[in-house]
Amino acid sequence: MTPPIRSCYDVVIVGGAMHGSSVAWWLSRQDGFDGTILVIERDPAYAFASTSHTNSCIRQQFSTETNIRVSQFGAEFIHGFRDFMGGDPEVPEITLQSFGYLYLADTPAFARDLKQAQAIQESLGAGTRHMSRDAIAATYPFYNLDDIIAGNHNTVNEGYFDGGTMFDWFKRMARRNGVEYLHGDVTAITRGAHGVQSVTLADGTTIGCGTLVNAAGPRGAATARMAGLDIPVVPRKRYTYVFDAAHPLDCDLPLTIDPCGVHMRTDGRYYMAGCTPDDDPDVAYDDFGFDHALWEQKVWPAIATRIPQFEAVKVINEWVGHYAYNTFDQNALIGRADGCENFIFVNGFSGHGLQQAPAMGRGIAELINFGEYRSLDLGAFDVNRLLRGKSFRETAVI
Repeated sequence: MTPPIRSCYDVVIVGGAMHGSSVAWWLSRQDGFDGTILVIERDPAYAFASTSHTNSCIRQQFSTETNIRVSQFGAEFIHGFRDFMGGDPEVPEITLQSFGYLYLADTPAFARDLKQAQAIQESLGAGTRHMSRDAIAATYPFYNLDDIIAGNHNTVNEGYFDGGTMFDWFKRMARRNGVEYLHGDVTAITRGAHGVQSVTLADGTTIGCGTLVNAAGPRGAATARMAGLDIPVVPRKRYTYVFDAAHPLDCDLPLTIDPCGVHMRTDGRYYMAGCTPDDDPDVAYDDFGFDHALWEQKVWPAIATRIPQFEAVKVINEWVGHYAYNTFDQNALIGRADGCENFIFVNGFSGHGLQQAPAMGRGIAELINFGEYRSLDLGAFDVNRLLRGKSFRETAVI
């Protein structure tokens, strides 16, 4: 391991995947910030990071204003990616393939929830339509809608984008701006009377820090415990399948969320599906064991029932990744820890992390540099809501 250049940094970020690198890049370009930044990453190949196992999609179909606005900025960031990166012609453009999300409701209560969410989304400028079963059938005649009452669909700034490219350029530009990346495993955090003083690595190296940012993904709770803090964030397995269809559809498949929890979408010339397992326990950080029965027992029956043309399909790739799952309310936990003000959380995204990374990175950078959120109020995600027992309820969780 190459040793760090300095013995102390103004900001130390534990975790260098999507959120750690987003914070690092945004902070490195903030007006008025001239401090030193160190990102410590235990897996520099990012082979086991949630970032590397994402399905890389973005949506505005949430039920709360803050989540909607966070994703709206995410879409703005994707469309203006090169400009945000300083206009460098070396930076690629990122395309947002807006085939949209389509939520299907099979009960009157679910349909009412979708209608209420659509009204909120529309009031904030989102293009979501609340559709009857007949309207869905007219637009997408390949669905079996016998059990469906209604749905919500938005084809404006919702769909797939290349999250890997975004992540790569967060890292590249952060480094260009002077951010240092270090391969290391944080094993201890030392606190004093005024907060965090230093971190210690597995090889015994101790590094002082003015502010510590916990961007450790599914390991966020373990990192917090080193500082005597606690958050309800655990690793949960999520499964993804890429499949070929013997009888492909003649148009793009929206990211369809079936009432049973299985979701599916177009993926180039193939299709992608995923789901939460029915038995969804907390797992070990290094447990990526695959449940091969899940496809036959849950995923394929659901997609073949919903789209009869998918009766004959073949899985060509599959993987399992981890959500950094917030068991309290499945929304991000960010901000300064009460009683340890220089410890900052950016954790618990519960599957929303990739699409929320631009807004969250900018917000945390503002919090460090200015002491407040300036571009977008992210106070609803305040980690200290745990202490107050006040949940941030979001009904649109996949």
